[in-house]
Amino acid sequence: MKLDILAIGVHPDDVELSCAGTILKEIAAGKKVGILDLTQGELGTRGSATLRLKEAAKSAKILGLTSRDNLGMKDGFFSNDEQHQIAIIEILRKYQPEIILANAIEDRHPDHGRAAKLIADACFYSGLRRIESTLDGKKQSAWRPKAIYHYIQDYFIKPDLVVDISPYVATKFKAIKAFSSQFYDPESKEPKSPISVENFDDYLNGRMVQMGRYIGADFGEGFTVSRPIGVNSIMDLS
Repeated sequence: MKLDILAIGVHPDDVELSCAGTILKEIAAGKKVGILDLTQGELGTRGSATLRLKEAAKSAKILGLTSRDNLGMKDGFFSNDEQHQIAIIEILRKYQPEIILANAIEDRHPDHGRAAKLIADACFYSGLRRIESTLDGKKQSAWRPKAIYHYIQDYFIKPDLVVDISPYVATKFKAIKAFSSQFYDPESKEPKSPISVENFDDYLNGRMVQMGRYIGADFGEGFTVSRPIGVNSIMDLS
């Protein structure tokens, strides 16, 4: 099952919060998109790992994903080492995505930047044929995605590229709210978190408006890159 795009997030809901609009746009254009969650978000202030998995499945249906996997890495305590890289490499070689969307290169939550480096390293090593991995007992072929785009999360980072997601904002919010345990609920008895405050939707909306302004769109999602982006023609730019 080959994917065009694989969005990877260290916590369930990272992808939805940061680049669900881009995913919806590409799926509407006929692309096959999957999400890979590295952990179950078990250290989160609210909810539980079991509930987060159910919410992730609900969001996957709203987005229309081709696949969603969870590697079950230890939330907060995963490492950028061979074991964790191989786990990601097996997924990369399974789905052979052309494009990777990954966590922000630095952020308030230390997991985000650490995951960004882990994902980038795994993408490189996945292209080396002498690194062996297996799927269902069969040796996998080397595969390296063409590009990695890091979505922007809590901290503001000036984007290198912005995608116009104006027609998809409402559905993006539906996918986000599938993770209902994580967001504002006046009847909830759970502790508050930075994303469970009442005005968090305003923050998300403002960030999308801010990104959209860069490209003359109502709403946008921004990404950064570590390598220059190649285009066939300068006229490809919007």
